[in-house]
Amino acid sequence: MREHESLPGALVEVPVAEPPPPAPRGNRVVALARAMFHLAIERSYARVGLVGLGFAAVFATIGVRLVYLAAFPETDNSDKRVAASATTAIRPDIVDRNGEILATDIRTVSVFAEPRNIVDKDEAVELLTAVLPQLNANDLRTKLSARVGSTGKEKGFVWVKREITPKQQAEVHRLGIPGIGFLPDHKRVYPNGVAAAHIIGITNLDNLGIAGIEKYIDTQGNKALNEFGLVAKQTDLKPVQLSIDLRAQFALRDELAWGVDHFKAKAAAGMILDVTTGEVIALASLPDFDPNDPADALSSDRINRMNVGVYEMGSTFKAMTLAMALDSGKYNVNSTFDTRGGVLTWGRQKIHEYHGTNRTITMPEVFTHSSNIGSAKMALGVGVPGHRAFLKKMGLTDRMRTELPESAEPIVPQRWTEINTITIAFGHGLAVAPLQAAAAVGAITNGGNLIVPTFLKTTEAEALKKATRVLKPETSEAMRFIMRLNAVEGSAKKASIPLYYVGGKTGTAEKVIHGRYVKNRLFTTFMAAAPMNAPKYLFVTIMDEPQGLPESGGYATAAWNSGVVTGRVIERVAPILGLPPQFDPPVKPFPLMVKLGAYHATQVDGR
Repeated sequence: MREHESLPGALVEVPVAEPPPPAPRGNRVVALARAMFHLAIERSYARVGLVGLGFAAVFATIGVRLVYLAAFPETDNSDKRVAASATTAIRPDIVDRNGEILATDIRTVSVFAEPRNIVDKDEAVELLTAVLPQLNANDLRTKLSARVGSTGKEKGFVWVKREITPKQQAEVHRLGIPGIGFLPDHKRVYPNGVAAAHIIGITNLDNLGIAGIEKYIDTQGNKALNEFGLVAKQTDLKPVQLSIDLRAQFALRDELAWGVDHFKAKAAAGMILDVTTGEVIALASLPDFDPNDPADALSSDRINRMNVGVYEMGSTFKAMTLAMALDSGKYNVNSTFDTRGGVLTWGRQKIHEYHGTNRTITMPEVFTHSSNIGSAKMALGVGVPGHRAFLKKMGLTDRMRTELPESAEPIVPQRWTEINTITIAFGHGLAVAPLQAAAAVGAITNGGNLIVPTFLKTTEAEALKKATRVLKPETSEAMRFIMRLNAVEGSAKKASIPLYYVGGKTGTAEKVIHGRYVKNRLFTTFMAAAPMNAPKYLFVTIMDEPQGLPESGGYATAAWNSGVVTGRVIERVAPILGLPPQFDPPVKPFPLMVKLGAYHATQVDGR
């Protein structure tokens, strides 16, 4: 319809728009959907920018957190990293002189917990202790409930059990406890059990050495190599080769065990020393321990008596006294000493003979009859300063250091007077470690070179470079002759094994208890070398409180126990060590003694 406009005041016709026809229903839905998902270009820029800002904020937060953790690591994560690094400590194998393995590493795993992730700690404790019965439930519950410092937060990492077996690992895994996991670990194992335990030592749960050669290895740089991550596998490390011969080690320990049982002794120890190189071929101290069970070593009677214990060595010290007298030039093998009366009075002190001859005796007879008076007179002849200086030169008044970290300092008189020189001359009043006494006797027999004992394989040339000349060669020959004579007709007969040309000396000392000597509590020593014409090995046995037996007439002195054990060791070990039997006596073993016309110088072959 249109309205018309012709003249002013007249009606004007205006066109009116008509509404479009209604669209079909389907088309309206499509149009609505397009309107909802259509982004105007100006609005899309704003939305993309907003999303970008969100991502930037997230990444900035993560970056700040990483920087914070690097500068201030959380205690729980730090604990876990330290624990993980501790389990990766790798140690070299320890082998004997023939390459037999004495200690090695095996791969194992350890169980750890993350207390923050354990929902029900009581249930976790109950399940874990059922699978690992060695765990203490109260201790484990305390670990899982522990808090960190002033923050009061639960710890992020604690050990549950170190070094578990594959079977135990499978059982713990089957429990399916959230927050319980495993870390790779190394376990130190000792295939030969108690053999050479006091030498090898032990490690702790972090595979770090805490005693013996194991500790020595760490002091030589192994610990640092592991801390800096320079060791990837055990084959990266060269095995540590000891001087020990495992065959001789087993034999020595076996004979010591027999001696302890047979003579009802409280303890015993022994060693075999190569006097030409200073190598310790075998060393055992009973009671001993199994390094596979470190707790076994905690008992106070498990000490290494050869280098940690200090004892008065009794009449074996007379070897020092005679060597000193001969080397001083004031005496020779034909010198004589008046022992008539059987008593030496010095001030208020009276020195008695044990088996006196009540006559004048020669220097070799002082040794074979173990004369206290003869020894005292020799020492007094040299004088207190000379006596003290000689013992220091022989390494007997200072602590002896070897590869073993454990060592004992000698007990030396604070005020050294003439009476001290008298008693020390026959083995009382100065307490030393048997290892250092053995080194001194080794110098007496090997030609006069003091070689500090070593537990590492070495050569004679290397040993001589480090040796100290302490005696004249002729003094050494005279002492070898006297020690051989003692095995022929003196107190060393029990160790005089046929065909091996043995020489030696006994030593019996009363133990000091509460500051007083106790007559029925004896410490006995025996030292023997073979062959005496050219000594190679020194055999040492000590016994703590052996008992007299009917076969010994009730005597508990050294010849009847330590001497017997030493003889058994020589007889058993000599073939193992390649010590050849001498079917014929050596030709002119002591030419200087024959020249001097020494007592029995041509009759010390024992035949």
